[in-house]
Amino acid sequence: MHGRPNPLPREFFDRDTIEVARELLGKHLVHVVAGRERVGRIVEVEAYLGTHDRASHSSKGLTPRTRVMFGPPGHAYVYLIYGLYHCTNVVTEAAGCGAAVLLRALEPVLNLSGRSNGPGLLSNAMQIDLGRNGADLTGTELFVRDPGEPAPRHIARRPRIGVDGAGPRWAGRLLRFYEKDNAWISRR
Repeated sequence: MHGRPNPLPREFFDRDTIEVARELLGKHLVHVVAGRERVGRIVEVEAYLGTHDRASHSSKGLTPRTRVMFGPPGHAYVYLIYGLYHCTNVVTEAAGCGAAVLLRALEPVLNLSGRSNGPGLLSNAMQIDLGRNGADLTGTELFVRDPGEPAPRHIARRPRIGVDGAGPRWAGRLLRFYEKDNAWISRR
């Protein structure tokens, strides 16, 4: 399947964020850099449900940083955390919703070097930075594709990581999804 872009259609992303998050597991994230595909199998994600989700960047409203989150689904929302690490998200649901799925960990498939078991490590291994913020994930340079393999059978649910400041209602929600027993997840 390598060599053919075959990105998922926009309709895949234009759905309930939790559904998209779960269905991203097992899909391939592809970034074409200098004509060469970097490919990782998505094994861990977190859902951010929109403006009402106090753990979501969009809860603060429309800002220059969150503009992409409020745009149409199927685009990359890439941001810098701690001034050092890029985090890659997939925008979901209708424009104006402010929902996205954070990609937390990848299992290396092709041309990935270094660790990819954490959002900053994932972006670094895939060579994704702020230059990809707003990228159309239905294009041919940065996209998600279905490798045609069976979906993961055992999906674990846990609270999201690093969102304690969102208050107990949102910090405790089971919105982190990962393949149970996969060696590449960021935390057990």
